[in-house]
Amino acid sequence: MSDTLPPCPKCSSEYTYEMDALLVCPECGHEWNAEADDAQTAEAVIKDAVGNVLQDGDTVSITKTMKVKGAQSALKAGTKVRNIRLVPDNGDHDIAAKVDGFGQMELKSSIVKKI
Repeated sequence: MSDTLPPCPKCSSEYTYEMDALLVCPECGHEWNAEADDAQTAEAVIKDAVGNVLQDGDTVSITKTMKVKGAQSALKAGTKVRNIRLVPDNGDHDIAAKVDGFGQMELKSSIVKKI
């Protein structure tokens, strides 16, 4: 029966078992809902302002001018950002990238467009 159940996400133990709607790991005591985990991985897709799916390494363009805290000038619309990295568990700033002239920044996917 343990062949059909997924391993524990915390300790990778293969000895998981079902208890009501939860899956339980007897080695570390972690409990999780397998159906909720499947829904979260499906929601982990990050899309740009237009609806295109973004991936690590994509090149994007800024869609609207925005002020940058601590910088003397604003980040203008049309600025290209190369080689983005997606960070889905970082609140609403789900893109990490190095922007020329500004350095390392975190951006919202809602203000970029995939090129």
